[in-house]
Amino acid sequence: MERLRRLDSVGRRTGAGVRVGSGAGAAHAPWPPDAIVVCSFGDASVNHASATAAFNTAGWYDHAGLRIPVLFVCEDNGLGISVRSPEGWVEATLRAKPGIRYFSADGADPVGTYAVAAEAAAWVRRNRRPAVLHLRTVRLMGHAGADAESAYRSPAELAEDLDRDPVAATARLLVDAGVATGEELLARYDETGWQVRRLAEEVLGEPKLASAADVVSALAPRRPVRVARAVADAAARASGPGAGAREEAFGGKPPELAGPMTLAQSINAALADGMLDHPQMAVFGEDVAAKGGVYGVTKGLRDRFGAARVFDTLLDETSVLGLGLGAGLAGMLPVPEIQYLAYLHNAEDQLRGEAATMRFFSQGAFRNPMVVRVAGLAYQEGFGGHFHNDNSVAVLRDVPGLVVAVPARPDDAAPMLRTCLASAAVDGSVCVFLEPIALYHTRDLYAEGDGEWLAGYPEPGGWVAGHVPIGRARVYRVGSADDLTIITFGNGVRMSLRAAAVLAEEGVGTRVVDLRWLAPLPVADIIRESSATGRVLVVDETRRSGGVGEGVIAALVDAGYVGAARRVAGVDSFVPLGPAARHVLVSAEAITDGARTLLAR
Repeated sequence: MERLRRLDSVGRRTGAGVRVGSGAGAAHAPWPPDAIVVCSFGDASVNHASATAAFNTAGWYDHAGLRIPVLFVCEDNGLGISVRSPEGWVEATLRAKPGIRYFSADGADPVGTYAVAAEAAAWVRRNRRPAVLHLRTVRLMGHAGADAESAYRSPAELAEDLDRDPVAATARLLVDAGVATGEELLARYDETGWQVRRLAEEVLGEPKLASAADVVSALAPRRPVRVARAVADAAARASGPGAGAREEAFGGKPPELAGPMTLAQSINAALADGMLDHPQMAVFGEDVAAKGGVYGVTKGLRDRFGAARVFDTLLDETSVLGLGLGAGLAGMLPVPEIQYLAYLHNAEDQLRGEAATMRFFSQGAFRNPMVVRVAGLAYQEGFGGHFHNDNSVAVLRDVPGLVVAVPARPDDAAPMLRTCLASAAVDGSVCVFLEPIALYHTRDLYAEGDGEWLAGYPEPGGWVAGHVPIGRARVYRVGSADDLTIITFGNGVRMSLRAAAVLAEEGVGTRVVDLRWLAPLPVADIIRESSATGRVLVVDETRRSGGVGEGVIAALVDAGYVGAARRVAGVDSFVPLGPAARHVLVSAEAITDGARTLLAR
């Protein structure tokens, strides 16, 4: 909210404004300048990792001078289902949070609670700083319908909570003040009960979800024509009205004039073009601003677009993605970076349990547009171990509706990133843009100095022709391309092309299929290219169990493929340090041997 307010103030001074959505007709931030955020939770949740991260993030930013106008409300009934919060623990925990002002009230006292709540909200609104309202209350009946409180609470304790019922306390207050009689309040209570019953009966008659299609309809809409149109509109703006600003942002030398680029350089240029076209876009994460990222992928972006749009976060992946969740709901287009794929596992529920489910559980009323950049996969030379070389993507492919992109080459990276940004803006998609670290600065393919892994950056006029739709593969043909189909992605693309060159010398024609998208898989392309040769080698740099290859083989089986198939995949192991990694990862030699075995059948 504070970032959006700052962007809006900058926009008013420059006449540009902060727009929700790109292009003409986009709207300004939807809230008044004194708006605050209210976040409620139970006493047991103060112990949860995500809550701890939220408190820490709010306090960290407050300490750093960036105001976070959030009021945390803890409804403390002393129980987490049947587990009791130790006496005094919640208060001690909330009071100890640095940078967060503490307020407390007794929920059984309506007047006192209202006064303290008003005071807390006013304090947050006035100071634009975080606070917590610790609201002690009772729990009437169990945690859920099947929760029998008598199994773990005494009759005396249950009776004591009934005596402190805040609804009854409010009624007594109204009677004592002469506002209403007991009979009038009971009549009002009964009438409200009948209204609820009538509404429940009406809802029972509403149409039910009658098919799988009904269930998933709101999950993740795919409107490829609109996404393609958004890319075309971006190209028109970049070459038309925005040409001057684009040239200025690139220091008078647009990236298409910079010569052949590496994967990292292409992503950097595409991020800059995205920032120019999406005024509400923000890039943030660990080390992305001042340093320009561990691998230089975001280098120069803060200098071009300012600290309000490109900024460093605290070192906590849960908070990084949490910021993305809030920014998406606020109307921004967040592009958070997770520094390494292994670090994502600390915070993956922010994607699974929050971002990707927002549209599903709200039947499309809310969405969390986001493009999460993740540096990942293995094959880094002289650096790593399993924290910096991670080939586990199963958790991403298992999240319904999530888009997972893996660009292997510079000439795919830019159009795929443009597609993800457009899909997030148009459809509210949650995209993970998984960038192979080992290919960031790769220049050569077959021999040192050949420059075959570099590619030029297309000028805006070529963006439409080079558009890469979600779920479409890329096919390379080596030799006759009639004998063997290799299906792969990421680092596997480069290794497979090298293997295909060796096989070509032996008279074997190969088509190498770069999946590019791990979710949704390009099933139509997989079936077409596999059927063309009748021999399929799946090269999967992720693990053999739970890896991408399992999904490819399953797609072939489901389609009735009757040809030969074989897998070359990573071993079910973490990636060790140094040369030992070669024992568990796929190699070009293993691909060549696998192809020969398949051809010998």
